[in-house]
Amino acid sequence: MKEKYLLCMAGVSLLISSCSMTTMAMRSSNPEFIGKHIPGLLEKNERKLQTNPDDQALILETGSLYVMYANAFVQGPAEMLPSYEFDRREAEKTRARNYYLRGVEILNAGLEKKYPGFAEAYDSGDVENMRSVMARAVKEDTAYLYWTTAGSLCAYSLNPMDFDLGMKIKALKVMIDRAYELDPDFNSGAIDDFYVLFYASLPEGIVGDKTMIDEHFTRAVEKSGGLLAGPYVSYAQSVAKPNQDYEGFKENLEKALAVDPDKDKDNRLVNTINQRKARYLLDNIENYFIGYGDEEWVDDEEWFDEDDPWSDTDEEIDYSE
Repeated sequence: MKEKYLLCMAGVSLLISSCSMTTMAMRSSNPEFIGKHIPGLLEKNERKLQTNPDDQALILETGSLYVMYANAFVQGPAEMLPSYEFDRREAEKTRARNYYLRGVEILNAGLEKKYPGFAEAYDSGDVENMRSVMARAVKEDTAYLYWTTAGSLCAYSLNPMDFDLGMKIKALKVMIDRAYELDPDFNSGAIDDFYVLFYASLPEGIVGDKTMIDEHFTRAVEKSGGLLAGPYVSYAQSVAKPNQDYEGFKENLEKALAVDPDKDKDNRLVNTINQRKARYLLDNIENYFIGYGDEEWVDDEEWFDEDDPWSDTDEEIDYSE
């Protein structure tokens, strides 16, 4: 049976490259070690927020860390669990969704403090209201807008029956568009990478022109200098796989694996995580392509060779002897 799951809007571990983690953490090649320590950091930050609720830097750091942790260290590993661990996989996805929602809650509170009226625009999903609020945003807000949009859409992707989040998608599109307008080169093309997944994962009537996918993919690769594996994984998973483009799927994942993590030490962690994902997708390629690995189908008539003495006989065969 072919494996099916809804693609997270922001892509497994795409987000980590935009999180305000320490340089030491980002340079690590040991995701397990980093992931083990993040929950403690989140608890510490939550305590700080109780006494410093207006600290914008702390709000952004904590909210983005929640979303990143959910994406790279909870949902990502869950999607690579074997099929017989279905219950565990679903439990981890639920846990990831809760982390996403908590991160968005913190970020929304921060944006409301910066721009009164934001909460109403977000909660209602009113596009015009959101445009009005976003007109006040400045370049320094790009990370805020990116993380809020990403966290909300990742949470929605894990529960498409959440109609409350679903009605916010067009307003969220306004937010990410404004972020791109303010800083199109944000974090080495992170928003371009985001757009690839965003356009590919939602109906065109909701998000706009899907012909922009390839253009954003090209930009993401160019802006990262080809040193990030993420754009290749995003394209393979969100574009090549749904289109049953086996060659494109394989080619992009191989390009992801060919990236040398040591050439961009500040993104060694994100490359390590994305390359693990690329290897997993290649190792399980038979789950994603119809007919891959199956024996070639043969028409019934081809089973009978004209030289086969059994093929054209009407004589009843006696099996009693």
